[in-house]
Amino acid sequence: MARMKPQALLIQSKRKKGPTRISAKTIIICNLIVVLIVLCLVVTYRHWSHSQRSNEQIGNESSTVEDDAYAVSKKFDLPGHAVLNTSKGYIIVELFKDGSPETVDKFIDLCQKGYFKGMSFHHVIKNYVIQAGHSKDLAAADEWTSRGKIRSQLRTSPKHEAFMIGTVKSKDSKGFELYITTAPIPDLNDKLIVFGRVVKGEDVVQEIEEVDTDEHYQPKSDVGIINVTLKHAI
Repeated sequence: MARMKPQALLIQSKRKKGPTRISAKTIIICNLIVVLIVLCLVVTYRHWSHSQRSNEQIGNESSTVEDDAYAVSKKFDLPGHAVLNTSKGYIIVELFKDGSPETVDKFIDLCQKGYFKGMSFHHVIKNYVIQAGHSKDLAAADEWTSRGKIRSQLRTSPKHEAFMIGTVKSKDSKGFELYITTAPIPDLNDKLIVFGRVVKGEDVVQEIEEVDTDEHYQPKSDVGIINVTLKHAI
């Protein structure tokens, strides 16, 4: 076997121990791989973030829909009629749940608490209104009467018909005054929040209207509400 010269051995040893060079092509490929990985991470994060926002939005919309559905179901669950058992007979009232929801809610709540039980009609103004409640304001009745004298000069609308039931607009009132009109009243909206109408028992309203009163429009004999019963349908 032929021996290698020392110089040849030295050159061969340097070739084996020298660092391996990385080609430019390899560097470019590695950089492209890193860029692709970063892009994939960015796209994945954006997709996850969008999904989170979509889920939150869907959750909020679902909550809103549920709230609306609850409000609608609650409205339909409310009684639609009230039966006033008076000392002269029964008066059946249809409640305007859509037109005056807040007032109807308050009226129903008071009915359930027995607020109207034993309440008197303390003012009776013929061809105008009958009033029940706890108010003893005689000046109010005088003012109503004086305003009623000019009602024939004003235009009327369906909202000003007879046999409408309402309460005063004053927000300072601690109680709940109940008015039933006995004639068309053009200036009704200036005075009352109308929340229902009499659908049966108009003759009872008229009978109450015909009771004898003193000079302050207070009935000489006691006439009032015995109790109120709420009904979903009549």
